Amino acid sequence: MKLGFATFLLVVALLLSSSFLETAMAGSSFCGSKCSVRCSKAGRKDRCLKYCGICCDKCHCVPSGTYGNKDECPCYRDMKNSKGKPKCP
Repeated sequence: MKLGFATFLLVVALLLSSSFLETAMAGSSFCGSKCSVRCSKAGRKDRCLKYCGICCDKCHCVPSGTYGNKDECPCYRDMKNSKGKPKCP
């Protein structure tokens, strides 16, 4: 009886975690494609992609184009680093 219940709990946990991972991957796919466009002309593409991804995950948006247009996403525009400079590319 205990083994059956433990197996049941394991199956439920796996099902719940797989649905959570699909949702997380969908969000990162959105951010990945938007940040690829945003950082396509960046001189330091790896750094641009890193910070764009952080900002996109928190704000759930990325401004259009490769530069500017930050008014489209106020959260992205207003995020600052520890030195008070804009964090998002």
